[in-house]
Amino acid sequence: MNDLAERPVYMDHAATTFMKPEVVAAMAPYLSEHFGNPSSLYRFAAGSRSGVETARGQVAAAVGATPAEIFFTAGGTEADNWAIKGAAFANQERGNHIVTSAIEHHAVLHTCEWLERQGFSVTYLPVDEFGRVEPVAVEAAITDATILVSVMTANNEIGTVQPVAEIGRVAHEHGALFHTDAVQAIGAVPIDVERMNIDLLSLSGHKFYGPKGTGALYIRQGTRVETLIHGGGQEQGRRAGTENVPGIVGLGRAIELATADIEGHNRRIAAMRDRLVRGVIGSIPDCRLNGHPTE
Repeated sequence: MNDLAERPVYMDHAATTFMKPEVVAAMAPYLSEHFGNPSSLYRFAAGSRSGVETARGQVAAAVGATPAEIFFTAGGTEADNWAIKGAAFANQERGNHIVTSAIEHHAVLHTCEWLERQGFSVTYLPVDEFGRVEPVAVEAAITDATILVSVMTANNEIGTVQPVAEIGRVAHEHGALFHTDAVQAIGAVPIDVERMNIDLLSLSGHKFYGPKGTGALYIRQGTRVETLIHGGGQEQGRRAGTENVPGIVGLGRAIELATADIEGHNRRIAAMRDRLVRGVIGSIPDCRLNGHPTE
């Protein structure tokens, strides 16, 4: 057996990634030296608190937000739950209707299904043959009772990138909030929450070479969102629980690395992707690309 046959090749980076050495190195001091509770008042807390706030700034810079708009979570699933449930309950006096797509991650779909059992109404939009949600379909689905539109930035199965900026614009024109699950997009798609008309954005560290069990939710300043986890006063009193300091530090370093050269990364990945697609379609009959050919 040759060396290539013996060596496993991992090709499921859309599911999870390994931690980069730089991320592990950034986390290491917070597993031993800086062990204090960042919410405490004495000096042992200072190092931990500084690490958390540095990471908050790194995440904010990566998505075009301010540090005060970034809230750390235990992952993308929690961030999706918080965004959708929090926005729904905080704004239910204005309406009870949510618009989303049929191809969202289960963290969004199952959350919406749960909200339906609480009396909310949800429209699940179909996608076209390339997996795209049409902004005109979003607009047609919006009613006077619509309070939230939630459409992912990039699909986790086929990679199709959605017209997020246009969908966000449509939502705002009708007075609805716009949430996007950007878990699969960070490091692959440039994100600017202002330019893309995003009010709420979810992300997860383990998708871009950070640690598992870490995530964040961007909440635009002034956006009404109910608290999901109650307890202490962490995260500006909006997300209780002692912070996962090493994980948060790792998330911050990972997103900094992932967004440093998106264009260069995409050129390398696109070249390999195009070679694979051409090779498969050119040599195996009756094959077709499942997804968008350019987006």
